[in-house]
Order: sequence, then C-alpha cells, then structure tokens
Amino acid sequence: MREQALWTRARLGRGGPPLDLLTARFDRHVYAPHAHDEFTIGVCVAGSEIIDYRGGRIRPTPGSIVVLAPEEMHTGGPAEPGGYAYRALYAGTSLLTDGTLGTDVPHFPDPLLRDPELSAALRLTHTDLAACPDPLEAESRLPWLLTALARRHSTARAASDTVPGAAHIAHAVRDRLADELTAPPSLAALATDLGLSRYQLLRAFRTAMGVPPYAWLAQHRVSRARCLLETGLRPAEVAVLVGFADQAHLTRWFRRVLGVTPAAYRNSVQDRGR
Repeated sequence: MREQALWTRARLGRGGPPLDLLTARFDRHVYAPHAHDEFTIGVCVAGSEIIDYRGGRIRPTPGSIVVLAPEEMHTGGPAEPGGYAYRALYAGTSLLTDGTLGTDVPHFPDPLLRDPELSAALRLTHTDLAACPDPLEAESRLPWLLTALARRHSTARAASDTVPGAAHIAHAVRDRLADELTAPPSLAALATDLGLSRYQLLRAFRTAMGVPPYAWLAQHRVSRARCLLETGLRPAEVAVLVGFADQAHLTRWFRRVLGVTPAAYRNSVQDRGR
C-alpha cells in the first residue's frame, strides 16, 4: 500500500468558515498522541486501524464510523500488515448541534459506530467535495449529515423536524439562488434572513423541493447552460457564465442531469440546426 495523505479545504457557503477533509492511506505510519480543536469524524474504507482513545482501544474496519471529541488525545496506526485507509473531516461543534436541542458539545457514548447508510453517505460526500469543494454543496450536505450523526448516535435530544411554511421558505430560497446564480449567498445568511436555523432551512427546502439547495441550483444551472450551448458558446465559457467552478464541474452535473457531456450536447444541437 502506497502511503499518502491528501488535504482539501472546503468552505461552508460563500465566505463561510473552512472545513478540512483528509484522504489518507497508510502502511506503517503511526500517529503520535495528539488532539484536534474540532470533532474528528472518520470512515474506514480499507484495512484496519488501531486508535488509542479515552483509555481504551478502538479498531475500525471498513464501513465503520469513528467519532473523536474535540481536545481528546488519541493515536492511530495499522492494526495488521497491509495498513489501512480512511476519509476524515474536522467539524466544529455547531455543525453537529443545529438540529438538536441545546448547544452543548454532543456526547457519543461509543466512538465506534456501525451505521451503513450514514457511512456510505459520509464517504460519498467526502469524495465529491474533495474533488470539487463547492461552497454551497459543502454547506448543503455536510451540516445535514453531521446533524444526522448527532441525532442518531449522541445523547443530544433531537429538535422537531416540523418547519411551518416549508413551501414558502423553499420558494424564497430558490428565488434567491436563481437570482444570484454565479455567486449564491450562504445558507447560513439565508437562514438568518428568514429567522431560521440552517438545519430548519435545509429541512424545509428538502421537504418542499425533494432535493437539497445545491442540487436544485446545479440543475437550474444546467438548464441555463443548455440555452447558452445552443447559441454556440464553448463549455468552458458556459461554465463560468452559469456559476460552475470550471468545465469539469459543469460536465459532472450535465451528465448527471442529461446523460451526455456539454460538448456532445452542443455538437448534437448544432448538427440538427444545419
């Protein structure tokens, strides 16, 4: 196993706070005792690791989730020949408490969790954001998943999922995102304007629209991109005009929504117009 550690920094909304993502694979490396200011949330993806934590030992295996509290000393190293690989993110306490009652640091009685659904969602989100750390996508996906982690596995009591006027809230957010296509406001700012928490805004939007805000905006951008491609503009030009980070980001979403690349779509509609 070739050892590597790749860091990516995502931002939670335009101008929002940073959040670090780590993709790591180690054969022999052993961490010295250390602690982080934030929660360390990891998903084991291969092999097995041994972590010394709170006077005991944790042994993650593929698919398991590890939650280490802020300022808690811990180590980490391979449990067996062949090493281990994992994805980790470092999240402030507020990202885990938005959908719970109270603001105290959530307590996880068991730092090693078995939750296949949440594990798969965390891993997929980590992979997507490490490849393209879009601020609105990070803010739509990570707080939602981290709140779910706290609600399912910590001792914190869950806040109500009912958000009165969800359709009205969702339409207001949708309109703001559409109006500010290339530089959308953060969800935290939108929530403040509407007198909501970010979790309540996300809950209302997903309830009314069926998708999180970043997914709705990406599909709206794709629709706008189609119109521009039909005028003959190149995909790289169109990506900037509709707010995607680059052509690769446009291509990823264009294929998800329409099943073809922007270049193939442009060539197809131009061919039909001749």
